[in-house]
Amino acid sequence: MSSTVKNQNPSVRGSFAGIDLQKLVILGILIVVALVFFSFNNRFLSQANILFILRQSSFVIMTGCAVTLLMISGNLDLSVGSTVALSGVVYAYLSQSGVSTGSSFILAIGAGVLVGAVNAFTVVKLKITPFIATLGTMYIGRGLAYLITEGLVIRDGLPDNFTFAGREYLGSFPIPIIVLIIVIAVFLLLEKKSVLGKYSIAIGGNSTAATLSGINSESIVMVLYMIAGAMAGLSGVMMASRLGVGDPNVGIGFEFDVIIAIILGGTSLAGGEGSILGMIIGGLIIGSLGNGLKFLNVFTFFQAVIKGIVLVLAVVLDQKLKSGIRRRKLKG
Repeated sequence: MSSTVKNQNPSVRGSFAGIDLQKLVILGILIVVALVFFSFNNRFLSQANILFILRQSSFVIMTGCAVTLLMISGNLDLSVGSTVALSGVVYAYLSQSGVSTGSSFILAIGAGVLVGAVNAFTVVKLKITPFIATLGTMYIGRGLAYLITEGLVIRDGLPDNFTFAGREYLGSFPIPIIVLIIVIAVFLLLEKKSVLGKYSIAIGGNSTAATLSGINSESIVMVLYMIAGAMAGLSGVMMASRLGVGDPNVGIGFEFDVIIAIILGGTSLAGGEGSILGMIIGGLIIGSLGNGLKFLNVFTFFQAVIKGIVLVLAVVLDQKLKSGIRRRKLKG
């Protein structure tokens, strides 16, 4: 089994001086994007704006860390945007109802874990295709958020410390960025050093072979879905805290930002390979694009068009790089 896991990535990845070619390419894209926007407005690379981009991107990247491992295993979660909204609404509703902020925070993340558990059950036990299963929970989660709030934004009666996690600083750094650094560190360890990361690659590469090798594929996938729900829940709570309200409309399109970041980072749609580090760079590209386009006063709807174009180009780039690497390996 170990040889299967170790040999998944080298077959489709190239390197330059020991550095992954895919990561070099997307890092180059990030630098080009930053320089282009800087040429239009030199405030784009100011310390204040860089911190703003990191804080805005933190929610996509935190969720993307978990969804990357899920997609490496060959699965998908379209419900993370609705989970963000549901968790944020639960956090606000409980806080407004007199539950302590700390307890509300934890219970709201628990709502995200519950959504992940439902996804895990429908995909693993009911054998429903991940696309259909999580599309269903995407609508269910959003509907529950609207039912809890009766379609309104929860803004009255929230405690003063409701916004602490989303708006306050520890030293010179916003708390969301500090939380992001911790989340990234944990997931890089999970990806590189834990059986969860290795088994995700094995399951995505060949689930039948992974099962025959003694891996409990169903349990691994169920855990990955619940972790994805937990991270979407954390992002939802942090986002509600930053906005200072419980808004059921938050997170519309969030799942696509996450998926674009993951695909930009080199994770295969077919599973079996991927990179959390690459996803982080992809998330920063998405965040930089959104921020830069606002600097240029580009209409919001055009921003959606540009994100769609970026997604298509990311898939094309990924396929071209991998086919080129395969050809060179066959010739070699």
